[in-house]
Amino acid sequence: MNDSVAIDAKRILLRYGAPITVLDKVPEAKRIEFARAVAKTDLPKREKFLRGLLEEGGFIQTAD
Repeated sequence: MNDSVAIDAKRILLRYGAPITVLDKVPEAKRIEFARAVAKTDLPKREKFLRGLLEEGGFIQTAD
């Protein structure tokens, strides 16, 4: 992968609420996949959508 794509993907995910400690555990290819999905989501829904992706991927747990 191109480094600039990976860097931009990380920036997008951080912008929409992904904790940096969580992103360090997410593989680069998944970060890019998540960022592309988030970019296609309506702006007001992006943060919640990203949290859902991270939960589904097992990178974060919900506090029930």
